[in-house]
Amino acid sequence: MLADYAVSESNSRGRQHPEASPTARGEFQRDRDRIIHSTAFRRLEYKTQVFVNHEGDLFRTRLTHSIEVAQITRTIARALALNEDLAEAIALAHDLGHTPFGHAGQTALNACMKAYGGFEHNLQSLRTVDLLEEHYAEFDGLNLTYETREGILKHCARDNAARLGELGQRFLDGTQPSLEAQLANLADEIAYNNHDIDDGLRSGLITLEQLDDVAIFAEQRRAVEARYPGLGGRRLIHETIRRMINLMAVDLIEQTRANMVAAGVKTLADVHAAPRLVAYSDTLRPALGRLKGFLRENLYHHYQVLRMTDKARRIIADLFGAFLADTRLLPPQYQRRAEDDAPRAIADYIAGMTDRYAMKEHRRLFAVGEIH
Repeated sequence: MLADYAVSESNSRGRQHPEASPTARGEFQRDRDRIIHSTAFRRLEYKTQVFVNHEGDLFRTRLTHSIEVAQITRTIARALALNEDLAEAIALAHDLGHTPFGHAGQTALNACMKAYGGFEHNLQSLRTVDLLEEHYAEFDGLNLTYETREGILKHCARDNAARLGELGQRFLDGTQPSLEAQLANLADEIAYNNHDIDDGLRSGLITLEQLDDVAIFAEQRRAVEARYPGLGGRRLIHETIRRMINLMAVDLIEQTRANMVAAGVKTLADVHAAPRLVAYSDTLRPALGRLKGFLRENLYHHYQVLRMTDKARRIIADLFGAFLADTRLLPPQYQRRAEDDAPRAIADYIAGMTDRYAMKEHRRLFAVGEIH
């Protein structure tokens, strides 16, 4: 049963291109299914979360991260009586426009595109589902519902928002998206904060001893050790991290409920007009800030990670420069797009690459002896 403030098919703004209603599933289930069957979703398997794919088989990729975000999103959505199918669709699609090599790739591509309108991975995710996917005879893209597209567009600069019409209007007006969209955004944070700890420990770049200085982790670890004396290794890590995920999820549920009561939220229109409602408590938020600071300083800025991200920046800058100098180096379908807007067509091509494809394309263009 959906709450009155949830998105439903009855209050949906529909699709850009009208279609007959689906059989044996709902509109937001259809969105989720189209996302899962998309080419961009499959490519996430070989796109970096923190560690480049070839560095190890057990580290998260953009694909496994997206699935984990979807699980957390759906669980919390159910607790809040929100539309689980919509929330899951947004979560699965939120990284479809991400470049190879994680945030380093995005930073590099944005620098390349600075003179041509810039690059935002949220906008690229929207561009992917609206235009770049080629699956259907009657329209470009996936023709997702307005509400799924709204949730995909988590952030947007005002200049870009002004060009998006109805979808970008909330960034100009200061209104809020659906609770499902707000939830998917924070579920993303719950997933990467915890799973980056797991991957960081597995890699050996951070240690349990270092995490003793991070109160939220240390407290949960001590609770595990008190409950299971002598427990160590991967079991200790997994027990601690699952308790952290639960702590964050429960805090988010309880604080969001309190925020809705305080704001007098009853309907979806109330959600749009209210301040941001899906949030952590004032008690938890500082602890999460310290956790993120720890990960930034000790994992994301670890010299071994920075060495790889520096390589990634150079690969993307080299590719962009080569294609911009001669668009005939692009595959035929991107050559056609380049006739109208070469920099954007090049950005589309590079953003769609997996890590290993980008490295292979770089060798093709720059390594002596690679001519195919």
